Amino acid sequence: MNLKEKLTHPVFSLIEKVADRNRHQVYAVGGFVRDLLLNRPCADVDCVVMGNGIELGRELCEEIEKKQGSKPDLHEFGQFGTCKFEFEGLEIEFVGARRETYTPGSRKPTVEAGTIEEDQWRRDFSINALALSLNKATFGDLTDPFNGIEDLQNQTIRSHRDPDQSFEEDPLRMLRAIRFASQLFFDIEPETFDAIIRNKEHIRSLSAERITEELNKIILSPKPSYGFKLLDAAEILPVIFPELCTLKGVETRNKKSHKDNFEHTLEVLDHVAYANGNLWLRWAALLHDIAKPKTKRFEEPRGWTFHGHEFIGGKMVPGIFRRFKLPMDENMRFVKKMVELHLRPIILAEDIVTDSAVRRLLFEAGEDIDSLMALAKADITSKNREKVLRYRNNFVIVERKLKELEEKDRIRNFQPPVSGNDIMEYYGLAPCAEIGIIKTRIKDAILDGEIENDRQQAWALMLKTGEELGLSCPKKS
Repeated sequence: MNLKEKLTHPVFSLIEKVADRNRHQVYAVGGFVRDLLLNRPCADVDCVVMGNGIELGRELCEEIEKKQGSKPDLHEFGQFGTCKFEFEGLEIEFVGARRETYTPGSRKPTVEAGTIEEDQWRRDFSINALALSLNKATFGDLTDPFNGIEDLQNQTIRSHRDPDQSFEEDPLRMLRAIRFASQLFFDIEPETFDAIIRNKEHIRSLSAERITEELNKIILSPKPSYGFKLLDAAEILPVIFPELCTLKGVETRNKKSHKDNFEHTLEVLDHVAYANGNLWLRWAALLHDIAKPKTKRFEEPRGWTFHGHEFIGGKMVPGIFRRFKLPMDENMRFVKKMVELHLRPIILAEDIVTDSAVRRLLFEAGEDIDSLMALAKADITSKNREKVLRYRNNFVIVERKLKELEEKDRIRNFQPPVSGNDIMEYYGLAPCAEIGIIKTRIKDAILDGEIENDRQQAWALMLKTGEELGLSCPKKS
């Protein structure tokens, strides 16, 4: 098979020129070739060189400079024998072909220069062991030693080596198998999948960063629930994410049952994914009900309740982020906020939508109100079509009121029209409880629609509240 008609990016003709001039064999390998065959976009090109990859990268950058007048910024990693640079929308990486040998009991391979065949052999799955020649005489010729094309056609992830040995050498390959299956919506070949189950405990030897990188890619899959169900079926989920496992199951008492919160969570995650939610909104969907097992109670006559699960869930978010070595920054605070507030739009949609309630929702959500509404819509997974329709209709009312009140009252980025400094300066006060009382009174009055978000009206309320508290202005004394 020859794929030269697909190699239209200008970098490939330049690689061909430099490689032939230096008599180096060069192959595009791995994910780029796989995605080329699947007609999927891919911005990363891994190239294997029969020789020194760094030297070839340097010469290629010089060739680009001659042709275009500017030289790409080449990043060299001498200890790994690799280099990479960006050129016209692609990130190109060069590495010398190598073979790996493992000492029994060790996961650190001995790496030596090798042939293209040895380089393909060391790769994880057949669909990632494809190689595409970039030399002039064989430009575009595809090398497929392990029937990777057949596996692509059958939509199968398969280890072309002994999977037990492969997964013991690098346990991350088990997560990669599930990640590829989730991204491509492929099956995992039974022997390969059984080996994952047998070797699942080796996952514990991986760093949190390596696990999280794969987990994030699963979360960003078109249908992430498929990846999580594979993690569960492979018995990996209890190893890396036990909190999700506790969501599983349905309990019935006095003929009253609650939903399976694991299945519900995955359905919500898929809904957010279908709406093109970003990584952090997807994490919020994954964690929105994470505290339900801790808060589950049976109360007659109502049945099963999960009171306060949103607040306890919010408190769990930092610990989960810390364990996965996720960023403890505004992204974590966003997820925490979404988990804490995820019921608020739903509660509004269950009742009469008042201006006061909508203002308070807008005040608490701020700039994240659109994300919160997207999560709330995704959270409606009832099988009762009438109930779903009622919620959706009420969400339309909530969103209309959000827009109207935001335009009128500017609540989204709420800044009190009378600040604490204003109050202290007017009354000649040091920081004290009375200042907080006045500020809260003004805020509540605006949110409840008693006054507009206007400095003159807020000032008048400050004076009235100050009088009720027995405060006087020193300047009038």
